[in-house]
Amino acid sequence: MEELPGALGTSGSLALRLGQAIFAVGSLLFMCLDVEFYSYTAFCFLVTIMGLVIPWSLTLAVVDVFSVFIRRPSRQRGILSIVVIGDWVLSFLSLAASCSTASVSSLLLASEGFCIGKLCTRYQLSAAMAFLSWFLSLSSSLFNLWLLPSV
Repeated sequence: MEELPGALGTSGSLALRLGQAIFAVGSLLFMCLDVEFYSYTAFCFLVTIMGLVIPWSLTLAVVDVFSVFIRRPSRQRGILSIVVIGDWVLSFLSLAASCSTASVSSLLLASEGFCIGKLCTRYQLSAAMAFLSWFLSLSSSLFNLWLLPSV
């Protein structure tokens, strides 16, 4: 079977998973630097979803590290199906959270008096990090979906 660069158990997948986790942590840090994000549901939604993305990505990164070091990637249909479904669900939730955060922060930025200092800039940076995490999650899920029929 041909090796797909970003599929589960490869070094490409490890890089994608670590990138997802790093951008999700960055998104959480930019969002949680101020405690005023609790007043908006979209911001709470982003924090919740990024809180789910981090353990998912780190768990699959551990699986990738194990597979890369023993040089035997796991190609079981059931495990790969769970990974594909989990990636798709978290990918769509990440996209929804980052879009809602970006729209609310843009609306707050357009309104006068709602953003004090650089608060909205941090919210926009958090949304940008969430978009980057979503992009890596989507690419990982597409690689694994491509591999699924050949297993």
